[in-house]
Amino acid sequence: MQLVERENGGVTVLELGGRLDSNTSKVLEDKIMEILGQGKTKVLMDFKDVDYINSTGLRVLLLALQQLKKINGQLVLATIKDYMKEVFEISGYTEIFPIYPTQEEALAHFA
Repeated sequence: MQLVERENGGVTVLELGGRLDSNTSKVLEDKIMEILGQGKTKVLMDFKDVDYINSTGLRVLLLALQQLKKINGQLVLATIKDYMKEVFEISGYTEIFPIYPTQEEALAHFA
């Protein structure tokens, strides 16, 4: 899994790539904990280059959301491929996560 972190107007943007599964999700979990430890409360995860996600990856997203909510933070998702969006729909994640078709639209969520 590739992970690029950058800041955009007070929002921490995580651009993800590759697979988010049991072999790689610990990297994302550690990054989320690092971000929370820095006191950041606005996180956008861009899935543009993610090819696969399984239940372990979904669990990390839920953990991140729960931790951010504890500190009145927000987690927004962007650019999820259609075939992966089905996984989010089946698991009910489209009901609990704001999901936007582009990173720009997701950033506007925080404005």
